[in-house]
Amino acid sequence: MNRILDLWNKCLTIIKDNITESAFTTWFKPIVALQCDNNEVVLQLPSMFFYEYIEEKYSNLLRATVDKIAGEEASITYRVLMDSDSCTTSDLPTAKKAQPQIKKPQPFSPFENVVSVNFESQLNPHYYFDNFIEGKSNKLARSAALSIVQNSDKTIFNPLFIFGNSGTGKTHLCNAIGNEAKRNFPQKRILFIAANLFQIQYTDAVRNNNTNDFLNFYQSLDMLIIDDIHEFVSKTGTQNTFFHIFNHLHRLGKQIILTCDRQPSELKGMEERLITRFRWGLTAEIEKPDLELRRNILKYKIKQDGWAISDEIIEFIAENVTENVRDLEGIWVSLMAHSIINGDEITLDLAKKMIGYTPKEPKKINVDYICDLVCNHYSLSNEVLFSKTRKREIALPRQVAMYLARKHTEYSLDTIADTMGKRTHATVLHSYKLIENLLPIDKNLKRDIEILEGKIK
Repeated sequence: MNRILDLWNKCLTIIKDNITESAFTTWFKPIVALQCDNNEVVLQLPSMFFYEYIEEKYSNLLRATVDKIAGEEASITYRVLMDSDSCTTSDLPTAKKAQPQIKKPQPFSPFENVVSVNFESQLNPHYYFDNFIEGKSNKLARSAALSIVQNSDKTIFNPLFIFGNSGTGKTHLCNAIGNEAKRNFPQKRILFIAANLFQIQYTDAVRNNNTNDFLNFYQSLDMLIIDDIHEFVSKTGTQNTFFHIFNHLHRLGKQIILTCDRQPSELKGMEERLITRFRWGLTAEIEKPDLELRRNILKYKIKQDGWAISDEIIEFIAENVTENVRDLEGIWVSLMAHSIINGDEITLDLAKKMIGYTPKEPKKINVDYICDLVCNHYSLSNEVLFSKTRKREIALPRQVAMYLARKHTEYSLDTIADTMGKRTHATVLHSYKLIENLLPIDKNLKRDIEILEGKIK
């Protein structure tokens, strides 16, 4: 024990001289040196979050330091606390040997290893299906993604066009497809690339007069995954080149996967011939995560990082961080870092502080309040909304207002009807049933209702 403590204290002295004091206190003081036997140094880390952060930021420094103090033949093993309740641990290896000099990573180039099968796929190894939590908002997209990797010889979803708002998991899902396909078929040439980098590469190819090499590389792929395809909007040259790559790969039955922040029909500035091809396969939306999915994602992340917090705190975060998965994970990382640095327990008050939560005055939900929301949403006046006209652009918002008033207030049908232009209770009931029947088939109406109900709640 004295030997490992002495060795580790010498390592800490070197590490402390090479990083900031706050970084040293946060990331190295909590590490416990357990043993140094048979040229193996075993270090205990408090969570998977710690392991991933140390490996990403400080693995070279740690490896070089251990080499200097314990000798280059010494290996490093992390003993990570996986579950604080049961004190379950898992031994994980450290990164590769430290490089003699740190080289600035070079951007991926399509002109290297054009023929070789062994090239870098640019996939994120941390994104896979097991940690992509399924919910109603992503079920279609996730099922289609699994179908692609389980039936690699059939390309029924080609291309797979995944769209949705930022932070909903599009990049995670398409990386999961690539990682699973690469694991099942290591001989296949699979590439993940951001649309912006593709655009830069194309510009460089034109400038250097080697567009043929650019085309040859991309046309040699078995699976092409392009993230944020909306970056191609108004880029005529890039679109034209991608059109030829798309046609070549599709004709050969090679899988194409695209992500976007909107559906194909809303890509103004994209050539119609490309939009048509985007619709050839399956267009799947990943919507904003609902409460149940947000709750499940939080529980998974907390367990994965080896922590345990109360259901009350999980519920509070899930109810108040609603826009996307990225925000949800960001709040959890902030809570965890705050707890590690300051040594504080994660409490409901701390969660409220991280979120910036302030109690809201209860809203007075009545028919007039709902009508005002509907008028603002559809840019109408109350007079127009309550008028007798049956034009669809007026009648539909009126029916929406009646639907919401019936659903979210306790007023009688007669009261709602009287408030909305002296109508009858039969009109309110008809409007309610009409909107209820349209919701499953009218996506625009569904989105309007979700926005309005979000403001009501």
